[in-house]
Amino acid sequence: MTYHLDGAVIPTGFDVPVEPLRRAAHFTGEPGCIADARAFAAEFLRQLRTEWCAAVDARTDGAVLLVVSELVTNADRHSDGPYILELEGTETSVTVAVYDSSATLPRVFPRDPGRVGRHGLEIVRALARDVGVERVPVGKCVRAVIALDG
Repeated sequence: MTYHLDGAVIPTGFDVPVEPLRRAAHFTGEPGCIADARAFAAEFLRQLRTEWCAAVDARTDGAVLLVVSELVTNADRHSDGPYILELEGTETSVTVAVYDSSATLPRVFPRDPGRVGRHGLEIVRALARDVGVERVPVGKCVRAVIALDG
């Protein structure tokens, strides 16, 4: 919205597009990286609540932290090198993206309650409204979008 006062244009701030809150962290794969990634995500969610006044309820908070854990764990296990966690938040969603050095795309296994392990991508798909994988010049990116229900 813009007000006009005696020929002067006064922007109110409501007509200016607001950029999403974005943060990124680089992890080397050292012990403790997965816990560090969760702590980084928790701080990001705190900032999203306070700086954006986003309604992040406890269920969504837990979903984002679990998706971060699963995607970072996969990058840690299946790539030979560092990985990057990128978080982007708005008033409607949080996007979790993990870049790693492996060009091998993750596989989705058929449902099997008796299978031990390899349920990470199933968990992510159950929690996210959208999941995508793309190859990038140095490996791949796995991205999940979690809706804010608060």
